[in-house]
Amino acid sequence: MRHKLAGGIILGVALWLRHDSQTTNILYLHLGEKQAPNTFYVGIYILIAVGAVMMFVGFLGCYGAIQESQCLLGTFFTCLVILFACEVAAGIWGFVNKDQIAKDVKQFYDQAFQQALMAESDTNNGKAVVKTFHETLDCCGPDNVIGATAPLWREDLCSRKDSILKTLENVNCHKKIDELFSGKLYVIGIVAIVVAVIMIFEMILSMVLCCGIRNSSVY
Repeated sequence: MRHKLAGGIILGVALWLRHDSQTTNILYLHLGEKQAPNTFYVGIYILIAVGAVMMFVGFLGCYGAIQESQCLLGTFFTCLVILFACEVAAGIWGFVNKDQIAKDVKQFYDQAFQQALMAESDTNNGKAVVKTFHETLDCCGPDNVIGATAPLWREDLCSRKDSILKTLENVNCHKKIDELFSGKLYVIGIVAIVVAVIMIFEMILSMVLCCGIRNSSVY
């Protein structure tokens, strides 16, 4: 039962992250023929697969315990080991790529911002991409002098506030991008740790049950 619940939690969190409005608004963007970096979704897809398989494996474990079948419990244990390995791999991937994901998205935004500032920006969709970033993340400009002053001279890209002071207080988009993906990866990390603990407990329990069934059959 715990395993089905854990699988449901993983699947629910993964689907929420996959369809979160902020990430989908940004990662579905195209700058000309170039798509926004969507490496972030690799970890999400792994979580979705693990969650779905965990729910199925949970039924297998429950049925094996009810039937007192060593074969089913052994299969359940093997599946848990494989899922645990996949989760560890996803965790390592997330830790290694946590900075690179935000970096790639910031580079994509910077390219769009440069195109939006060019005179011939009407011939590309740089302005539309930049405005989507600004509206989704409530930010304006990259982390440099041009980005800091953009709200004052490019109202078509950045919304102006009631006063110049409030306008200059706009948070740059680099900071918002870092906060967005670090927050999402933090959630993934917490879920992965909790589920890993549950999986270890389930592996121990399945082996105890398997050994108990084997010993009882001897007598």
